[in-house]
Amino acid sequence: MFQRVLMVDPTTGFYKMKRYGFDRYFGPVDLGIHMTQKYRSLNFGVGIFAGSIFPGSNRLVVTGFSPCWQGLYISSMGGAGLVFDNLGINMLCLTGKAPIPSVLCLNRNHGEEIEVEVVPVDVESLWKTGRTGVYSLTDHVYEMFGGAYENDPRILATGTAAMHTDMGGIMSVPINKGEISHVDTWAGRGGFGSAMVQNHGIVAIIYGGTMVDEDFRDRKVADEWFKNKYSLRMMQKDLEVTTKYRYDERLSTGGTFGVNYAGIGGKILAFNYRTISWTEEARQSLHQNFVVDHYLKQFNEETIRNKQQTTCGEPCVALCKKLNGIYKKDYEPYQTMGPLCGIFDQRAAEKLTHHCDAMGFDAISGGGVLAWLMDLLDEGLLTREELGVSRMPRWEVMSFDVVNDSVHNAELGCELIDAILERRGILDFREGVRKWSKIQSRAKGKSLHDRLVYVAFNRRGWMVPNQYWVAGVLAPMTIMGKYYMIYSYDFIPPRVLGRMCAERMKNELILDNLGTCRFHRGWAEEMLPEAMGSLYDCKAQFMRAIDVLASQLNSSNSPIFWESKRNIDFLHSFLKRKKEVDQEQDPRLEEWLDKFEQDEVEAAREFWYQTLMGINESLREFF
Repeated sequence: MFQRVLMVDPTTGFYKMKRYGFDRYFGPVDLGIHMTQKYRSLNFGVGIFAGSIFPGSNRLVVTGFSPCWQGLYISSMGGAGLVFDNLGINMLCLTGKAPIPSVLCLNRNHGEEIEVEVVPVDVESLWKTGRTGVYSLTDHVYEMFGGAYENDPRILATGTAAMHTDMGGIMSVPINKGEISHVDTWAGRGGFGSAMVQNHGIVAIIYGGTMVDEDFRDRKVADEWFKNKYSLRMMQKDLEVTTKYRYDERLSTGGTFGVNYAGIGGKILAFNYRTISWTEEARQSLHQNFVVDHYLKQFNEETIRNKQQTTCGEPCVALCKKLNGIYKKDYEPYQTMGPLCGIFDQRAAEKLTHHCDAMGFDAISGGGVLAWLMDLLDEGLLTREELGVSRMPRWEVMSFDVVNDSVHNAELGCELIDAILERRGILDFREGVRKWSKIQSRAKGKSLHDRLVYVAFNRRGWMVPNQYWVAGVLAPMTIMGKYYMIYSYDFIPPRVLGRMCAERMKNELILDNLGTCRFHRGWAEEMLPEAMGSLYDCKAQFMRAIDVLASQLNSSNSPIFWESKRNIDFLHSFLKRKKEVDQEQDPRLEEWLDKFEQDEVEAAREFWYQTLMGINESLREFF
């Protein structure tokens, strides 16, 4: 077995094929990290099971150096690997930079050599036409090149954010019989859209082919494996583990949006995390009145009841893509550009989220930044003129109008997005939010970043965390913003938390290195290594490679202790809630609360450091 890598230099259009055996690299992550370190490349790859009968095995995995995190990073998007597999390669590796913005076209018809073409486009104009941004670019690329493909191709598109910030994502939608769908899939985290545009001059990639390779398709064999392990056939087990993402009868809702908001209760995060300092009663009231009775109710009535759901482009029972017309509803984008920005109405959230997506931002990072800027406006730390907007946020909870004030805040969010991209006032995020905040804080003599919740990395790396009020989302891991950590609501002592995060990272790497969606992790983490053993006789070697990969990534870990006061408040309030609301009896929690009462900053520093020690203890032995 070997992996086929197509290396393309957009500078000249020159390309070549390289092969890498299973003796060292097993998938798009370990091989992608190697290519990044050797060539400073941006890599797109699929796992060995792409095109197989295993559900969720067709993710397209992107690896490279992240512009915003400022370190090695891994991102992925659902379904896009299915068409990529028809190219007959395992990985695309971009090494140079096109002199002007261009589209990369990859096509392979009936076993012939892959056709590679780099075509210049006036992308700044295209982003402003039609549906705007990533959507208009997708339309234009398909119109220009789609006719050359015998089967439906797939398009990876970037937006204006990729040109002008470090948090631009990569968007793709399934195309079925020539019809471009509305099911956005994103490799958003890490800012790889910015890397693709700024480092390689590629604004879009269109690919497709007719290559048919020998994928694992024996359902009887797979069912036998699953029966031996779970006493269920493969599809029965997959239906069981993907209940949350499809429809949970206990909650009468489904998808990440429905299930998370149905159960979040007093753990709600809103108004740029200000809710962490509220009473439990106030948070519960907000959740009931604004979310359950309106925001979630709209979602259930419009999306769940009408069964507006589909997949990311591959056959899958999860049906995790929840829609309302052209709008796709996921928890984290509709959280950062929902309650975190003071928005609790679907029409308002659709308006802001769609504009953010069209401009090509990583929605979680973009929403976190918008909430922070609104907070600074509301506190009077920055003015409308300095941020280039015409209105102030409406964040007064007692008199909050759930519809009108949500719409007002969404319109302010759209103004802020345009102000960021046009660099109005003092805004200039080309070198990242963290660096800009520190420069402005020094100039104004007041700390702006104390209200921004983010994980700091290296000298100027930053990442808005996942939207859960738990200690793990701020852990000093080598890759944050994904689920390479524990996001349990339980109290976990920091040393143990670090070890658990390290183990979680290794399990996530199993999935990513096999190009498999984590929504299927309930069986995939156990069964896919077994399949590697049964089909390729390399289970032990594969698992050893995962250990080495995790340690290799950790060896480049450059975490920075929390720079924001609100990060420390986030952790302290989480610990207090565990005692006061959840009635946690662990004496170690009491010890930590005592430390925080004596010196909050030093207690946070010790918690952070002990978490890091646990991480290193778990990963260093394989280095």
